[in-house]
Formats: sequence, structure tokens, C-alpha cells
Amino acid sequence: MERIHVPGSADERARLAGFLEEQRVSVHRKCDGLSEEFAHKHLLAATSPLMSMAGLVSHLRWVEHWWFEHVLLDEPERAPWTDEDPDAEFYVDDVPLARLLDDYSRQCARTDEIVASLPLDHVAVHARREVGHPTVAWMLGHMATETGRHAGQMDIMRELMDGETGL
Repeated sequence: MERIHVPGSADERARLAGFLEEQRVSVHRKCDGLSEEFAHKHLLAATSPLMSMAGLVSHLRWVEHWWFEHVLLDEPERAPWTDEDPDAEFYVDDVPLARLLDDYSRQCARTDEIVASLPLDHVAVHARREVGHPTVAWMLGHMATETGRHAGQMDIMRELMDGETGL
């Protein structure tokens, strides 16, 4: 995937959506050419046993679903996590990376459809104790931040696995 850049003169909607898309592209680029072995390798097993490139892709997919479909629109939650296993989306050692990336891309496209259909000040159905009822604009900013944080983790993991940098 080609790296994208948000124009400095973009309006608020294009800027927020663009910053999120920049980070999504980074996730795909960090996975480009990665072997299945490395995609599912748990580099930080001693301190963070869930952390793998594949697990992070799955996590990002389900977080987009949760915020934009469930919290914003009150659609049924389909994520694999439960109260008993709040990290279930990370357990994807048996799922090929290509499938996870395709699922993530489809989820991102669904998010983009939702965002395009609503004003930026549209308020979510569900409140979150930390932020109250977030708006579409808030969710775009939050998702860009979360995706960027995980893309940074992926960058470090990729460099540790095969020395690839600047993807």
C-alpha cells in the first residue's frame, strides 16, 4: 500500500478520516512481506504474551467494529471478547495473516461508510464512562491515535524480527 499524506488545507472531515487512513496504511505496510511464522510470533511473551503482529491486526479490526458499529450505531456486538476473556481477539495463531488483513480492510471500509453517512457532531448511542457520549469526530481522532500506537508497536516488532524499517 502506498503511504498517504493528509493535505494541510483539508477540511475537518477529510483531515480526521485522512489521519486514520494514514495509520491504517501503516498497519498494512508493517505486515507487507511478513512470513506467517513472524506474523504469529509472540516477541514479548514474558511481559505481553498476547502481542503478535497478527493479534494486533485482529485487535484493530474488532476495535473499529466496536466503536463505530456498536457504540456509535447500537448494532450488535460481534467481537470475540467476553467478560471471561476480554482479550480473545488476540488469539489468532491459527488464522492466516492475509485473512486477518482482509477482514481488517473490510471493517475499515464499513467504518468509512458509517462515517460518510453521519455528521461529525453526531453523538453515539452508548456512553463511555471516560468520555460520555462521543461524537463521530471524537471517534475518528481516538481511532487514529489507537491505530497509530499499535502501528508503532508493529514497527518495533518488525524491526526486531527481520530488520525491516521504514515500511
